Amino acid sequence: MLKKLSKWNTLRNQILVVFLVVMVVVLSIVTAVTLRQVSDLIQKNAENQIRQTAVEASGRIDSLFEQLDTVTKFILTNQTIQDQFEREYKNKPVSFSELQKLGHIVNNILINSKGVYSVELYTKDLKQLLPVSNDPYMFDRIHPEWVREADQAKGNLVWIGKDPKNPDYCLAIRRINLINQDFNNAGYMISRVNNDYFSVMNADELDQYTILLDQKLEPIFSNYPGKINPLTLKNKSTTQIQDETYMVTKQSSKDGFVILILTPIQSLTKGLSGIRLGIILAGLAGIAIYFILSLFLSNFITKPIITLTNTMRLANEGLLATNPKTITVNEIKELNSTYNQLAKETNHLIKMVYQKEIIRSLNELKALQAQINPHFLYNTLDSLRWSLEEKGEEELADVVVAMSNLFRYTISKNSDDDWVALADEFNHIENYLDIIKFRFGDRIKWALSLPDTLQTVKIPKLLIQPLVENAVLHGSGNQLNPCTISVSATQVSDGQLKIIVQDDGAGIEENQLQAIKEALDTGSKISENGKGMALYNVKKRLDFYYSDQAENIFMIESKRNMGTKVTIEIPILRGELSCTKKRS
Repeated sequence: MLKKLSKWNTLRNQILVVFLVVMVVVLSIVTAVTLRQVSDLIQKNAENQIRQTAVEASGRIDSLFEQLDTVTKFILTNQTIQDQFEREYKNKPVSFSELQKLGHIVNNILINSKGVYSVELYTKDLKQLLPVSNDPYMFDRIHPEWVREADQAKGNLVWIGKDPKNPDYCLAIRRINLINQDFNNAGYMISRVNNDYFSVMNADELDQYTILLDQKLEPIFSNYPGKINPLTLKNKSTTQIQDETYMVTKQSSKDGFVILILTPIQSLTKGLSGIRLGIILAGLAGIAIYFILSLFLSNFITKPIITLTNTMRLANEGLLATNPKTITVNEIKELNSTYNQLAKETNHLIKMVYQKEIIRSLNELKALQAQINPHFLYNTLDSLRWSLEEKGEEELADVVVAMSNLFRYTISKNSDDDWVALADEFNHIENYLDIIKFRFGDRIKWALSLPDTLQTVKIPKLLIQPLVENAVLHGSGNQLNPCTISVSATQVSDGQLKIIVQDDGAGIEENQLQAIKEALDTGSKISENGKGMALYNVKKRLDFYYSDQAENIFMIESKRNMGTKVTIEIPILRGELSCTKKRS
């Protein structure tokens, strides 16, 4: 399965997938944000519209209530009605004909007014004046609580609510104040109002339900067919009716009436489904278009790379082939141009190396014919040694032995030729000093100090001997007095090895010593006549072999006629070398 999928793991497909994923993510975010914004906008606009409708309905309720107040006030301020109630106030009898005339006046006013269905007039003692009838339905209608509220209102219209004897009507009461008697209380008027008078809006298109509550939060009008407790909706923003969620819009009028409008949430977002479908279809169309463009773009980008890759595969068949120039982006052009230049140079180098290999093989053949076999040199020195010993030249024989060991150490080859044990390096130094002693005689002395614990420590081959040779040449060679050379190796803290090569010879002038130190710090050669090359070479080899190890120390100290001291401090490496550099 993985092998089948691996063939699709190409740069073109990766670019295509990345482009598509980015596009899908971006379109998804844009679609979600757009739908959310559109949904919120539609719902907000619908809510504002419903709120505005509620405000308008509230204003209409106030207007209807003011009309009712105006009609009832007009009745009470009628001069004939005022005169009749003033006579009752003064306990003067009112005839039946006068009451009939009073009823005609009230009826004429009601005929030309809208809203008030009928009016009942009572004296201060709650004696009914209108309507003139002995119908028991009209008696005992007024309640003491209504009278108390009317007295507190001091002549203003007081809303009572549903008519206890006929729920299709609502009642309102007003105290009758006599204008010519300092507005003293002369009686009460009860107005009957049809409930449909307060039918303020038609919400059938939105399936809305409207509930009108009076000041006592009692329902006056409702187009909801079932039963709803208005008190449960007072402090709610939404409600559940028949498994459907409705938004509750509340609006209070200045006269204390409350309008509740119940709107289905689904109606507020009725057009959102079409918008959602349009946005989704637009997103899918965008993804399809983007897929085609991404496929074209990925092919455009990867085609020159594929051509270049196929050209590079031809290298397995021989010389590197060049790739023709392609019209593409600058980076691909630069890559193609660089490869063509590399192919040309590589082909040229291959030809040059091939020719040089032929020449080198011929030169090695000639060199082998003229080369002196090292074993022949060792055998010759051994023969010379035995010959000198037979002649009693023991001193010369020892020198020959030292020379033989010196040559073996210097030109012998093994698997780890760059690194040697510290004990082998010290033996080589002693062989060198034995040969030097044959030249200088008693003018040269030495002391070698190597603890047994450090004999197996690995160091670069011929690291100490150049320093000893430098001490012999510049310490003992520049004076006639005897010179002692000491070489010591000690272990210091943190696994560091300290090697000191010291002589008590002629020493170095201060200005010359400063020049040597500056040359060693900057990595430049110390002199052009060959002097100081030993110090330079040792310092360079330390930097090479221990560049990736702990910090190494190479320090030189000297005073004129007091000798020179060279100190090397390097990490301790024992046994097999696993982290050291090999000479290239």
